[in-house]
Amino acid sequence: MSLAVFERTSVHSHIKGLGIRNGKPLKIGDGLVGQEEARKAAWIVVQMIRQGRMAGRGVLLVGPPGTGKTALAIAIAKELGEDTPFVSLSGSEIYSAEMKKTEVLTRAMRRAIGVRVHEFRRIMEGVVKKIDVKLGSHPYNPYQQIPVGGTITLATKDDEKTLRVSGDFVQELLAKGVSEGDVIMIDLETYRVYRQGRAKGSGDYDIYGTRTVEVPSGSIEKEREFVYTVTLHDLDMMHSRAGSILSLFFGAEEKEISPEVRQRVDETVKSWVDGGKAELLPGVLFIDDVHMLDIEAFSFLSRAMESELAPIIILASNRGFTKIRGTDIVSPHGLPRDLLDRLLIIKTRQYTRDEIKEILKIRAKEDKIELSEDALEKLAGYGVKESLRYAAQLMIPAKIIAQRENKSKVDAVAVEEAAKLFLSMSGSAKYLREMEEAFLK
Repeated sequence: MSLAVFERTSVHSHIKGLGIRNGKPLKIGDGLVGQEEARKAAWIVVQMIRQGRMAGRGVLLVGPPGTGKTALAIAIAKELGEDTPFVSLSGSEIYSAEMKKTEVLTRAMRRAIGVRVHEFRRIMEGVVKKIDVKLGSHPYNPYQQIPVGGTITLATKDDEKTLRVSGDFVQELLAKGVSEGDVIMIDLETYRVYRQGRAKGSGDYDIYGTRTVEVPSGSIEKEREFVYTVTLHDLDMMHSRAGSILSLFFGAEEKEISPEVRQRVDETVKSWVDGGKAELLPGVLFIDDVHMLDIEAFSFLSRAMESELAPIIILASNRGFTKIRGTDIVSPHGLPRDLLDRLLIIKTRQYTRDEIKEILKIRAKEDKIELSEDALEKLAGYGVKESLRYAAQLMIPAKIIAQRENKSKVDAVAVEEAAKLFLSMSGSAKYLREMEEAFLK
């Protein structure tokens, strides 16, 4: 019996970077095709970010729909490192009935700033060799036996200790499902137990229900550095919950976080950084359809760019000259001119037929679709005539149609049938014109 494996790929899961080698863009590289000029400009932006030269600035990606603006923003984040937070937001998402627009933007910005915390803690770590539990009567039910103490023997490759433990500690061991042969870690500040897995070679089973781990070496009691990454928004939420009296009684979270809480978090993070306990990971806040923001949001962004704790802000728009939302002013891309002056503007262009073919090949490989040469040519034709997005969207339906016909590859016939079933944007407009009288006004 074969097991079907569920796999999910996103539209841009194939993007690994900008595809730049020695400062020059490859024709095809890291999942990107073409757009050499835009990718070289993005690479220069990455160098500016690494050198700390982006303070008070942002990036604006402009170009027709389907020309890789989102892919370019993701590639910039990938170039900055795997730990770089990447937050994507559509301009229309700021209009919430529950929060102010500035609160939505602030949360997005703070989710895009990571804090890598380094912490040294005293621990005990080893494989459980033996557990002896001492039972006693329950204080409120003399007919029930409960753990009141015991001993536990821990061992590493080089050390072994037998420890006397309290009843509460034994109960935590039992609650965590710890048994002889497990590798555990004990935090000596909180005395919490963490079960790490089953020690290799500790039992009669070839396969366990949990992962197996190596037996630790060295001393049982040691000091270890723990590194974990959180965002400023995570810290905001933690401090906000701790500071809300109502949440203690009702468990309700405040809809908005107060400036005082965020100020305390900023001060704490700055002290960690100054003390060498943490480092900041400025990420990327990508706002697509930025023309959907209004004049108040644009004003907020202009000021936020100058903040000490600000992510790299990348905006994208496919609009030409249009009104700034909330005003009667017509401006390029629907953005105020004073904000445009703060932005490094990168343009994208339409893909050629050959570039569309290469992108479709990459997407087919990512989605595990085998395309015949005639199917690829047919899809490329739809990409040129309609749009790249439409051509890419036809591949999965065409694969299902080909599978129904027991074909090993997607051919042009399957692509044509998929195109008949699923209309393109221009096909939908044509249908509306033909059936205009039948539709409600």
